[in-house]
Amino acid sequence: MASTSYPPLGNNPSTGAEGTSPGSFANPPDIGGPLSFSSPDTPGMPPASPKTAWDFMPAGWTRDDASGFAVAPEGFEPITQLEHARLGKITPEMERVAEREPHLGAAQVRDEVAAGRMVIPANRVHLGYQLDPMAIGRASLTKVNANMGASPISSGMDEEIEKLQWAEKWGGDTVMDLSTGGDLDACREAIIGASTVPIGTVPIYSMIIGKRIEDLDEKAILEGIEHQAKQGVDYMTVHAGVLQEHLAFVEKRLIGIVSRGGSLLAKWMIAHGKQNPMYTLWGDICQILRRYDVTFSIGDGLRPGGLADATDAAQLGELEALGELTEAAWQHGVQVMVEGPGHVPFDQIEYNMKLQRRLCHGAPFYVLGPLVTDIFPGYDHITSCIGATAAAYHGASMLCYVTPKEHLGLPKKDDVKQGCVAYKIAAHAADVALGIPGARDRDDELTKARAALNWEKHFELSFDPDLARAYHDEDLDVDTDFCAMCGHDWCSVRISKEIVQFVSGKDETYKWDLPKISEALSPEQQAILEQRGVLAPEEIHRLAGKTRSAMGAQTGEKADCHSDYVEPETAQDLQDGK
Repeated sequence: MASTSYPPLGNNPSTGAEGTSPGSFANPPDIGGPLSFSSPDTPGMPPASPKTAWDFMPAGWTRDDASGFAVAPEGFEPITQLEHARLGKITPEMERVAEREPHLGAAQVRDEVAAGRMVIPANRVHLGYQLDPMAIGRASLTKVNANMGASPISSGMDEEIEKLQWAEKWGGDTVMDLSTGGDLDACREAIIGASTVPIGTVPIYSMIIGKRIEDLDEKAILEGIEHQAKQGVDYMTVHAGVLQEHLAFVEKRLIGIVSRGGSLLAKWMIAHGKQNPMYTLWGDICQILRRYDVTFSIGDGLRPGGLADATDAAQLGELEALGELTEAAWQHGVQVMVEGPGHVPFDQIEYNMKLQRRLCHGAPFYVLGPLVTDIFPGYDHITSCIGATAAAYHGASMLCYVTPKEHLGLPKKDDVKQGCVAYKIAAHAADVALGIPGARDRDDELTKARAALNWEKHFELSFDPDLARAYHDEDLDVDTDFCAMCGHDWCSVRISKEIVQFVSGKDETYKWDLPKISEALSPEQQAILEQRGVLAPEEIHRLAGKTRSAMGAQTGEKADCHSDYVEPETAQDLQDGK
């Protein structure tokens, strides 16, 4: 029987090309070009834009043909990461990004920033606290944002700080403070002071506290944005692409405008009969953000709120405007990323990602989900991370998490964890599929630990060791050469390990002495089982206080449930008896 032949593959997510996988079927890596890490285009997809931020430099700037870098007018002092990159300088923040992204060098980071395909959200004020610089762009690993914030009816500053720390623990690469209640100013300051990750905001929320949206004026807009920039906000969502001419496209939508900022500005435009003030003030806003090196996250105020409204004239009309705003921000030397949908059927995700790549010239795309179905409230962290995986594979650079509380209420601490974990899964799955070097290394290490039935290493390499250990010990609280899913006789991993022709389970670095009585469950692991509501309280207590003698093993002896110490039938009986 002839073996299957694979097409030539240009990248492999395993540093050592371990295992038998042919590698990634994504495009060969093109760092320094428009297809850094990208999926092959389905026929009919918009091609990448031939333009970059280099095509939108400020007046008076030229590009030196010999060096490839820009020449600024005499006396110019660079402020933003984009300006430094254009002038050929590698900043300390770029060096730190390269340390955190082992597949990239500092010069590559600089060049991606200069092209506008990567941003480093690092307000100069926040750098004075404990911000650890990171990058968002398609050449880097896919990032995850966690939303949080107090509302008028729920939560407060202490709870939000706790959620910030929780989001950082569970993999949030950035955090957006979307507070609309309580002392917004004090809460924002506390969050910025406590965070190691970039903080984003939607400034319009603070601008209208205690007043009607109709009363918003130019002075309040510019003062509000500058105030938050002074506090240290790293990136700001500004819904400047919602224009008067787009409002007619919304009339027949099933759910209208679901963006808070978008709906507020639509109401303002209708009340005043004028164009969106964020749009008309764009140049002034750019000047403020440049002074502090705040990154734009240009808001998608007309994102679809249901599948029936996806990829409609309103959404696409706004996206065209976002492309124009991106060009204008680059001309002011300001870093830009662009926000995207929303609720999108699975088959339309690639088109949305690649249309943005075309219209916004490769500026990083930051998407919410997208949710691929609307009928699972309470499970929308799952419905959306399915779409998020596809979005990241087809071009999104950062994924805004969705929690189980989406559409239902303000997320609590555990909701934040569930949202972060779901989106770390989506981001990591996309990075592996794109063939980013090293993306699969930890997966391979865990596979080798699993093959060796080395439970401790298995848990150590897992994203959530406490959860993995608690679930294992719920059924079989001894680390032996089978698990409770198959039992001794049916354990395929144990059987494969015994077959001399297979390499499975024989890696020297993962050998361990069988059996091992695991430590008592930690308080965190106990809480996991209590929340599951499967085990009786006395059983959880037993797991929390288990000792070697409880399983009939003295120091240096094997436990009496271990399969090479007793007959398989006895081992099975012990398992069944639990």
